[in-house]
Amino acid sequence: MKIGLTGSIACGKSTVAGFLREAGYPVIDADAISREMTAPGGEALPALREAFGDDVFSGDVLDREALGRLVFASEPQRLRLNAILHPRIIGRIFSDLAASRSPLVFADVPLLYECGMEPGFDRVWVVAAPRAVTLLRLMRRDGLSEAEAAARIDAQMPLGEKMRLADAVIRADRPLPAVRKQVRRLLDAELARLAQQS
Repeated sequence: MKIGLTGSIACGKSTVAGFLREAGYPVIDADAISREMTAPGGEALPALREAFGDDVFSGDVLDREALGRLVFASEPQRLRLNAILHPRIIGRIFSDLAASRSPLVFADVPLLYECGMEPGFDRVWVVAAPRAVTLLRLMRRDGLSEAEAAARIDAQMPLGEKMRLADAVIRADRPLPAVRKQVRRLLDAELARLAQQS
């Protein structure tokens, strides 16, 4: 069974993904794939240099901060970046999902709904936290101003819409033991569903 894990930026997806890995299930990480594709020698670099020029590079290395400032300040530039990265990342995610032998395999994909990927999954779990919490986490984690953090949150589909579309919602603004318990309960439910299907 292929399960998509998504939610707003800085909502706690990495924490939930960590609990899933601890439980022994593979989690394909879209952000890790993106970093790999944009690391020195990465397959996306030539297209990024052609689209955005040398200003977002320091020699052969992508300047992620410069690129981030550019794309989050301009919708057309953000769409241009997405057009380069998303098809490559999506292709890799579904290739890795297809290769997995695990009864449950997860993909942590922040823009799952925005990219229209939900038909490729059997179920979708959304990790949720209040905007004030994600705003603070993002400012602390990435050293952003409140306006910069808000722009990154607002560039995604509203969390409420993701929650409405989801098969399950995990509240990640609770203490970690409570989040872990939610994950365990959902895993048990998915395994039971899988057993009924076989």
